[in-house]
Amino acid sequence: MLTEALIQEFEQESATTRRVLERVPQDRLTWKPHAKSMSIGVLALHVATSPAFITEWAVKDSVEMSGAMDPAPQPKTTAEVLAAHDEGVKKTKAALTSIGDAGLQKDWKLVSKDGATIMGMPKIALVRAIALNHTYHHRGQLSVYLRLLDVPVPSIYGPSADESPFAAPAHA
Repeated sequence: MLTEALIQEFEQESATTRRVLERVPQDRLTWKPHAKSMSIGVLALHVATSPAFITEWAVKDSVEMSGAMDPAPQPKTTAEVLAAHDEGVKKTKAALTSIGDAGLQKDWKLVSKDGATIMGMPKIALVRAIALNHTYHHRGQLSVYLRLLDVPVPSIYGPSADESPFAAPAHA
């Protein structure tokens, strides 16, 4: 029952995420609002892939952190980001189904190469806080990037300044 609720929420949120990702301008993928910021392409790819990456962690009882952080990949096209998102949706749902309600109650931990626990929590907390909420946070960040580039921002949890799901359809 818990797994079904998470999958239902994720399906709804991933449809919204896809609408945001579809707006990422291909000709501006390397644009950054600040020198310390991720590019819009890197951020979009992070949003597209994070749920699957983290829920695949949750399938296991522990994950070893290698210590080396590879630079985030810079996508070449918006289609690449959308394909990563679509594949990530499938992987996330499969991982959640595999974990199941009982598995979500088990503990998970991130460990260093020497076995020291870096972080630990129940798998449900890992999924909720890192796979889902973390992604929603970055999706909001991505919507600000779109606004800064003067790209119409889609409705996310209600009307945006550009789009309202409650507005009457325009007549031609």
